[in-house]
Amino acid sequence: MPTVPSSPTAAQLPARTAAVWAALDPLVGAGTPLRVLDVGGGSGMFAVPLARLGHTVTVVDPSADALATLSRRARTDGVGERVVGVQGDGDLLHEVLAGDGGYDLALCHSVLEVVDDPAGTLREVAGALRPGGTVSLAVANRAGAVLARAVAGHPVEALGVLRDQEVVPGRAGRRRFTHGDLLVLVDGAGLTAGDWRGVSVVADLLEAASGADPAAVRDLELALSGSSPYREVAAGLHLLATRP
Repeated sequence: MPTVPSSPTAAQLPARTAAVWAALDPLVGAGTPLRVLDVGGGSGMFAVPLARLGHTVTVVDPSADALATLSRRARTDGVGERVVGVQGDGDLLHEVLAGDGGYDLALCHSVLEVVDDPAGTLREVAGALRPGGTVSLAVANRAGAVLARAVAGHPVEALGVLRDQEVVPGRAGRRRFTHGDLLVLVDGAGLTAGDWRGVSVVADLLEAASGADPAAVRDLELALSGSSPYREVAAGLHLLATRP
């Protein structure tokens, strides 16, 4: 069986997504090519690096423009044959994929915040996996959003997010989740929850304002991402779940 190249080193990872890649590394860097489904994967932020590792990736996204960018990026990186873009919605995967299930890994990153039915969408994602397959789930964190609004000097917005009532024009309808919310969704999709981490505990703040050394920011981010109470107040939450 062919093997995949080595995963990116920590020094190559953006600090903001380093925690997600660290969680994925045991799967995508294990030496076996995987069939990966990236729901809402857009222009290929994860799909193209995964294809460079030797995996085959199907990206389902409603945006034709994003899929065109994905195709260009994949060709430019020499992995066009391992990346397929399909226009469609995550809550209709059974139609979009036309029964092509059995994926080893499914990414569902920054999707549940904006879909009409998060529970239904996650059930569709789970249904596309083979038994034993894994979902990588990343969502915006309510606690992190509350603190970010407050620290930025917007207490009214912070209170609105806390109460799940956005008060900023253009942001209406964007959901935020807690770890408990994710556990309920995962259980409802028939999945078994695994490890979870905070995504961008400090990376956004440090990279934007401090001029800190990027390697030091990554090291700190990785150290905090799996530790309480820090992960509870990260900008995002990441959880791995498995289909029995």
